[in-house]
Amino acid sequence: MSSSSHLFSINLVDFRHSRYSISQNRQVLSPLACLNVDVRAPDSVSSKPPALGQNAQRVKEIMEEENRVLVGTYARAPVVLSSGKGCKLYDIDGREYLDLTAGIAVNALGHGDPDWLQALTDQANTLTHVSNIYYSVPQVELAKRLVASSFADRVFFTNSGTEANEAAIKFARKFQRYLHPSEEQPPVEFIAFSNCFHGRTMGALALTSKEHYRIPFEPVMPGVNFLEYGDTQAATKLISSGKIAAVFVEPIQGEGGIYSATKEFLEALRTACDCAGALLVFDEVQCGLGRAGYLWAHEAYGVYPDMMTLAKPLAGGLPIGAVLMSERVAGCISYGDHGSTFAGSPLVCSAAIAVVDKILKPGFLASVSKKGKYFKDLLVKKLGGNAHVKEVRGLGLIIGIELDVPASPLVDACRQSGLLILTAGKGNVVRLVPPLVISEQELDIAAEILLDCLPALDGSS
Repeated sequence: MSSSSHLFSINLVDFRHSRYSISQNRQVLSPLACLNVDVRAPDSVSSKPPALGQNAQRVKEIMEEENRVLVGTYARAPVVLSSGKGCKLYDIDGREYLDLTAGIAVNALGHGDPDWLQALTDQANTLTHVSNIYYSVPQVELAKRLVASSFADRVFFTNSGTEANEAAIKFARKFQRYLHPSEEQPPVEFIAFSNCFHGRTMGALALTSKEHYRIPFEPVMPGVNFLEYGDTQAATKLISSGKIAAVFVEPIQGEGGIYSATKEFLEALRTACDCAGALLVFDEVQCGLGRAGYLWAHEAYGVYPDMMTLAKPLAGGLPIGAVLMSERVAGCISYGDHGSTFAGSPLVCSAAIAVVDKILKPGFLASVSKKGKYFKDLLVKKLGGNAHVKEVRGLGLIIGIELDVPASPLVDACRQSGLLILTAGKGNVVRLVPPLVISEQELDIAAEILLDCLPALDGSS
């Protein structure tokens, strides 16, 4: 442990039962009490933090207004967030939260990154949207960067991860018809895996394994075969049947519970797809673009797909998705086969260029790997002895803590203590996907809060 980490540990003991503000220059430590945390708002919001709870009535009003005017699809946490800076978020009372959610693995550069803001501001002052009827420079420049840094030859832009997977479904079907022009029924089926998540629109939903997502909307797209994640034998057998258009797989499952594939499994899928003429599609919507400590998660295994879908972190908080593909796949796609009004706009692509350029800077990915290992080792050391903790797993800064009880009481306790975290899997996995720019000191704070809040699980069943 570094000297700064050692000093931090000492101070945590000194201040454990006190209430302190977290200063912007990080010289004062994070609060660890599980309730009523006093914290300071950023200077841009207020030079003096409001009294805790003074906006309670306004919070209640906002929640009631949301309930009246929005469709009830989200079970929101009872927090109204108003601003963010770096890896910190602030609610309307000025309370500070260390953000280990990153907008569900979206805010790779944290909140308010100056280079991202500058790129966004400059482009907004120039040109925001023209549609895909015309050429625009930022879209071409972003595509050039993605092609140059990946297996791909071409890119198709969308507005989200589920749209990227929808596009990949269509492209796979078109590829098979192109490959088998004389066959009345070319391969049209798909393989997906247990615990997978590929989106909520109808095609991507059909590829998503959790039945409670699919059942209310059936019938969904037919022809999807679900196999056990990692079952090489079953996958090879089904791919070799000649009925499979494409195999969709996440190299690291996020929503499913932070499960990593093995090199042998992905290699077997690649070999079987090559032999049968099926396409291999890697869904890196959550695990890609630096999250795993590699630019692309599949690089950790040395196995490369025919298509890869991206989204979450690509534009640093603005909506974007992409399908990266080989020339072999792109060659079968014609004018009018697919399209989008908003996708690849100058504004969003300029923001994405800022994100990609920063992640590609020398040392950035190495720092993600280093911090990921540091954090995982720290969590094992601090939490591993707790009876409720079954496993700490992950790669880079996509980490899961599997529990033997539901994780929601821990999530609630951490939020009250100033730490924002997520769940995954069957609700029993804590998902930690902080901004990639998070510091080791902030990871120390997060680990200590998690440790202090573990007793919240003792009443779970």
